[in-house]
Amino acid sequence: MSTATGYAIVFVGTGVGGVLRHFVNRLALTSISTFPWSTMTVNVTGSLAMGVLAGWFAFRSNVASQPLALFLTTGVLGGYTTFSAFSLDAALLWERSDVRGAAIYVGGTVILSIAALFVGLSAMRT
Repeated sequence: MSTATGYAIVFVGTGVGGVLRHFVNRLALTSISTFPWSTMTVNVTGSLAMGVLAGWFAFRSNVASQPLALFLTTGVLGGYTTFSAFSLDAALLWERSDVRGAAIYVGGTVILSIAALFVGLSAMRT
């Protein structure tokens, strides 16, 4: 598969994932709650889907389909939620018995990402 083909596959998949995320967000608009149910739903379902797909491609699939894996994981799930990739990376560190690395990755990503968001907000407020 050429590099250009890989980018095209991810591009199309990301569009599909973005549409799916928008669909979930629209469903949440009917909710009276101010809790971010749509984001939580996207993160949890995206992580579940990433686990199923990563497991399928690693353990169950007899056909190594790099384009399909690229489309579904990096493309669709990347457009749907990046939390699924975060979850997979954390799980891989854990399964490699790198508990310290997993803890640093999870804690660092969550804390630094929220801190970065506040920095960005603060920069735009001034």
